[in-house]
Amino acid sequence: METKIESRIGQLNCNDESIYTFISNFNNFKQFVPADKIRDFESTEDSCRFGVPNIGKVGLRIIERDPFKTIKVTGDGMANQQFVLWIQLKQVADLDTRVKVTIKADLNPMLKMMAQKPLQNFVDKLVEAMEKIKFQ
Repeated sequence: METKIESRIGQLNCNDESIYTFISNFNNFKQFVPADKIRDFESTEDSCRFGVPNIGKVGLRIIERDPFKTIKVTGDGMANQQFVLWIQLKQVADLDTRVKVTIKADLNPMLKMMAQKPLQNFVDKLVEAMEKIKFQ
């Protein structure tokens, strides 16, 4: 069963090119994740892996980039976790770019019940973290 989880729309005080350049490189992703929630973070421009207490290793890989508009990410090496996360950007004024994070995942009803709230919290916290970053 496909589950869709969307963040609120965030507001970033920068242009779409600056935010896109920053978030389309997984070497910058560690700044969005609380240090006490992960361990052993490793990254390249296109992928990252890290440990999550009580869950294990998590891997993410960028599968599509549409400059200044969209970045799509999926799980890397997580066979039973089929999902796509995408970050959408829309510049509405010179230093005003809106951001929205969406996750689509195939979850059975039981897993959906357990995962929906943590996933909603994750996408909202990701937007909140982006709003706090000072982009060039």
